[in-house]
Amino acid sequence: MRHFDQTLAFARKPYDFIAEGCEEHGADVFETRLMLRPTICMLGRQAAEIFYDDERFIRHGAAPLRVQQSLLGHGGVQSLDGDAHRHRKQMFLQVTAPQCVAALLRESERQWVRAAHRWRRGPIVLYDELHELLTRAVCAWTGVPLPEDEVARRVHDLTEMFDHAGAIGPPHWTARMARNRAERWAGRLVAEVRAGRLRPPGDSALAVIAGFRNRQGKPLPAYTAAVELLNVLRPTVAVSVFIVFAAVALHRHPHERALVMRDPGAALDWFVQEVRRYYPFFPAAMARARREFTWHGQRFRRGQRVLLDLYGTNHDVRTWKSPRDFRPERFATPPHDHYDFIPQGGGTYQQHHRCPGEGITVQLMKQAVLFLLHGMRYTLPPQDLSIDRGRLPALPRSRVVLADVSLAAPYTSPPTP
Repeated sequence: MRHFDQTLAFARKPYDFIAEGCEEHGADVFETRLMLRPTICMLGRQAAEIFYDDERFIRHGAAPLRVQQSLLGHGGVQSLDGDAHRHRKQMFLQVTAPQCVAALLRESERQWVRAAHRWRRGPIVLYDELHELLTRAVCAWTGVPLPEDEVARRVHDLTEMFDHAGAIGPPHWTARMARNRAERWAGRLVAEVRAGRLRPPGDSALAVIAGFRNRQGKPLPAYTAAVELLNVLRPTVAVSVFIVFAAVALHRHPHERALVMRDPGAALDWFVQEVRRYYPFFPAAMARARREFTWHGQRFRRGQRVLLDLYGTNHDVRTWKSPRDFRPERFATPPHDHYDFIPQGGGTYQQHHRCPGEGITVQLMKQAVLFLLHGMRYTLPPQDLSIDRGRLPALPRSRVVLADVSLAAPYTSPPTP
């Protein structure tokens, strides 16, 4: 290790730190120290395949405490391994099945129309407005009651958990308090369902999670069920990050915009996938070495924390031709396997820690792109659309300001997965 600790260096350049370190070391893997702990950093398709090998890595205990206190919570599916992880994952695969996603799209479409009516009153910041839009949609879809006098509070808390996930100081404390409030709220909802005082639809996420049983046939502890309910609500609201990047891409790439307008099928899918590849979301995934082994000359010690560079792998020149260029047509030929394209994790949904909500992300993005193209008219006033890559998640500095908003002709909803 050439530096005693590189936490500050990582915080300054979270999306480039691992790639630059690999270039400096002339390898796809190197060891450093982050938050005073020896940490191994990895990049590339081969690294991803190794990283999602359950014989070599586990997730339990991998996330730093501050990430658990704000973004993830304790005891959720992200921290499980082996059969316990696969069993819990079935709960999420059930609530993200195609027919369930279709129901979410119907609700989110209603919220887009409702929001566009409201936006006619003046310029709006799209990123901020999307939080309420998606919170209303996901709560209705999951069977979570959302009284009007609670909307602002729930929007704030669900947003804080991911919008300040990488913050330090006061913003971290704000995110931590938001999670505490949200967990108490979600826990009350689970308790009300189990007591029969609240009866959400049987296929809703709230009903499924409240009734889910572990491998021993027992219901999840109330706290764990609350964390898992938030693992449906929070990531859905976080799709706002990808949607604002899609809006930026529509503005910066008029040729691609015209292609999507002419072909809301394949061209739309390619465009959305390229947004997910090209723009930064979260920079890395975390795990711990299950056992000692050596890979590419690097010794992995049992229990050692390991980071896989998601952003860098999605921009690896060995996999992607001209990775710094925005080229949706590259997705005319799908990635070779589950480890080339990993904006929301690698491997398979059933066996690995790839996000089961990835299909929801894609469909909500497609719907948003179509609505921006066909459901409303707007202008982009002068603003700073450069990306602040020093925050987590990265965002356009202006958060995308829309002006002169008006409703347009009806648009065609995207097909469900």
